[in-house]
Amino acid sequence: MHPDNAIEITASSARSSNNKRTYTVIEIATLLQISKSKAYELCQQGFFKTIKVGRSVRISKLSFDEWLDSQ
Repeated sequence: MHPDNAIEITASSARSSNNKRTYTVIEIATLLQISKSKAYELCQQGFFKTIKVGRSVRISKLSFDEWLDSQ
């Protein structure tokens, strides 16, 4: 692979992660520096919009960010 291509792929990956529309529970736990079980508790309390995809929970980035800003 040409080194310039690696830079483009990396930059492209960074852009796509900034445009995420959802967080995982683990990402929420990491952002708030809390345990995964506490992050699940927050999701169940309805502070922000969540959806289930199979057995996985996804959190609306917009609603989470708005909730966090209001704290």
